[in-house]
Formats: sequence, structure tokens, C-alpha cells
Amino acid sequence: MPNAAALRLALVAAALGAAPAAQAHPHVWVTAKAQLVYADGKVTGVRHAWSFDPEYSAFVTQGLDANKDGKFTPDELAGLATTNTENLAEFGYFTKLKVAGREQTFTEPREAAMRMEGNALTLSFLLPLKAPAAPGRGVAALEVYDPTYFVSFAFAEGPEAATLTGSPPGCAATVTRPKTEGTKVADAKTGMSEAFFEALTAASNYGEQFANRVIVACP
Repeated sequence: MPNAAALRLALVAAALGAAPAAQAHPHVWVTAKAQLVYADGKVTGVRHAWSFDPEYSAFVTQGLDANKDGKFTPDELAGLATTNTENLAEFGYFTKLKVAGREQTFTEPREAAMRMEGNALTLSFLLPLKAPAAPGRGVAALEVYDPTYFVSFAFAEGPEAATLTGSPPGCAATVTRPKTEGTKVADAKTGMSEAFFEALTAASNYGEQFANRVIVACP
């Protein structure tokens, strides 16, 4: 994996320098779950849970089994979880949120944790808003994607893909998946060179076409 791409990924940056080279984007696949957090009728944050593909999970956990028991405890993964969330700041945590049409800003993530379930590593963290946002008569619209398309995000199947906690009565979340989901890997392999992706930055909008969206409407 080229160093430039590893820096754009901004995940476990210290460990990724030795990753094997890959020829087409995306390089990492994530199954995501998102929960919008409310308090007193206002949106206060987003709680993420991202499960990484088995190959990536195996790579980034090399050497972290401190007691050599063949298992990974939350304590063994704590440092990795902290590094992950801190390094995502440059990319806005791959998260955009609008409430009543206004784009929100976030403070530093909290409650970062990692766990290994089967052969998939899951990162979870709470992303608080700088200020609680009142939906009013509008909606809350959440997008999760990597602008450089180094990481491919796809929401999990089923009702737990997008949930609400503390929301006013009657609020409901609807998941919208990218229309290009079925062909995006083939398009990336055949339509764009690796140099094209190397030039993308956090300000790029290429990955927006692959965004997963959650729309929350309240009475």
C-alpha cells in the first residue's frame, strides 16, 4: 500500500507503512452502523460502529496480542482505537451531518473502542456536535463516505444499520444506499488510474457518489 494512500486513509497511520501494495481502489471495506444521539429534542452527536474486512483486520492487529493467547481484548486494542479516531480528524471523520439544512461541526471523538468479532475488527466511537442542533421542522441528514474512495463504506443490512437514541417520539430513520454500489469496484479498476486516486485529498468530492445516507424525519 503506497505511503501517500496510507496517509489519506488516516487510519492506524503508524502501522500502515508496511502494508502490501494494491492496484485499484478501494483498498479497505467497511460495514457501517450509525446512531444519531438526541437530548432534549436536539441532535447531540453520531455514534459510529465500523467493521473492517477480514484482510485489513488481520493486518492492523499484527503484534497486538500481548499475552499471546490468540485473542484480542479491548485493552490490547485500546491504543489502536485511539490512534484511529484521532487521525480521522483531517477527513472530518468520514462524516457529514446536516440538521434543518445546516451543516454541523464536530468536537473530538469520545468513547473510542475496538473489538474483534470473528475475523472482523470493529471500531466504535461517539462523535459529538460542537453545539446541539434543533431539527425544528427540518430533517437530519447524515452521510458517511471517504472523499478519496480509499475506504469503501456500506451500511449494514437490517434495522440496526441506522438507529436513534433519545429522539423525540415519532422520529424515524431511513437509509439510502448509493446507486453505484454494484459497479463501483469495477469502475475504479477500469476507469481510473492509481495516479488519479493518489492525487485525491480530503477536499475531493469523488467519493461522495458512493455516500451512504441516513435521513431522520420527525413529526
